[in-house]
Amino acid sequence: MSDLKTKERLPRSIQNKQIKVGKWTDSLKNSDVNQIWTELHRIVSSHPLVRASKRAGFLVEEGKYNAYTDLTQELFVALLSKERFQHYLDTGMTDAEIEAEISQIELTNMLTAELRKRYPESYRLARRISTLIQSSQTFKRFDNVGNPEAHRRLADRLYGLADWKVEKTRRDVQEMDERVKAVSFKARDTRMVGCTGDAQIVISNVELEKLIVRVFKAVDSPVDVRSLRSFVMSRLPIMDIHLVPVGGPADDDDDRMQFEFTDHRGTPEDDLLRSEGEREAVGFVDDFLNTLSKAVRGKEKQYDRMINILWHCYLIGDSGTQLEVAEMLGVSDSLISDYRKRIESNLQQLSFGSVNEARQFEKALKKRVRAMVTVEREGVPA
Repeated sequence: MSDLKTKERLPRSIQNKQIKVGKWTDSLKNSDVNQIWTELHRIVSSHPLVRASKRAGFLVEEGKYNAYTDLTQELFVALLSKERFQHYLDTGMTDAEIEAEISQIELTNMLTAELRKRYPESYRLARRISTLIQSSQTFKRFDNVGNPEAHRRLADRLYGLADWKVEKTRRDVQEMDERVKAVSFKARDTRMVGCTGDAQIVISNVELEKLIVRVFKAVDSPVDVRSLRSFVMSRLPIMDIHLVPVGGPADDDDDRMQFEFTDHRGTPEDDLLRSEGEREAVGFVDDFLNTLSKAVRGKEKQYDRMINILWHCYLIGDSGTQLEVAEMLGVSDSLISDYRKRIESNLQQLSFGSVNEARQFEKALKKRVRAMVTVEREGVPA
């Protein structure tokens, strides 16, 4: 009977699974710190959200320790400061219940909070994509056909277009990753939203749903939610800046200098520095275009072709698919893919000190490339 009650208290996702469970009760009663650390590190290393975040490059590795070790340290300190270890003993929780709470509640909450702080735009868009595919009648779930009550982690569920047959063949991720590159890059919606008005829309829900449809049509296959979010966001100009909080230390024993801001208005010096930063970002355009020229060894014809691909695939949002761009420019689809790889490689090497600098760069690049494309068109005999 006690075993039945214990099972009922466990999260549904692990009730029917054979999982490894640490000897938490004995370790906590004996204050065996080394064993507790070992069990926490095991949970962190095997947690699906942690592993997915590490693969995506969201977990930064510093010094001689890897991301799993750093995260284990944070988890250990968090549980200790919240007195969760003592709570587990006082409430008589079993090893399985402790394991489930640490893995599915404490670690998950800690990691999502960190991702929300470090990557606000990516986090919000991932949530919006997940909500849209579940709520819109344009899409449907494919992994629970014949068993609608089947429980599965959201990230692992398969979705596709509602008008697809349930027997739709699924492609492998590598093939879908290549096919999604045919979807043109969306321009950024810079309207401000949020309770403080300091966040940009990036893309409206209507346009986001259209983009998801285009991604599905490009890959022509049901996709798991984790991969779908990655595919969709790869076609969006996401700018995540990791902001480090500047303020008084939380610990009274911390002897670091405290910073107090008495006036949040910008001084003339601040305005000057900001203007200089914006001019530097505009100067990045010259360097970026020079790197593109070097990528084709300064050959004029190839460079003009790359500029056209940059314009149609990245800087405007209504050029259609990659195949349509290839047909318009009179080149092969494979050539477009090759040039886009070079462009994206150079884009990824850009680094800005603020969102404003990135916006200034985007505006200056668009203005410069528009002029280059216009001049090229006017120079061609009718």
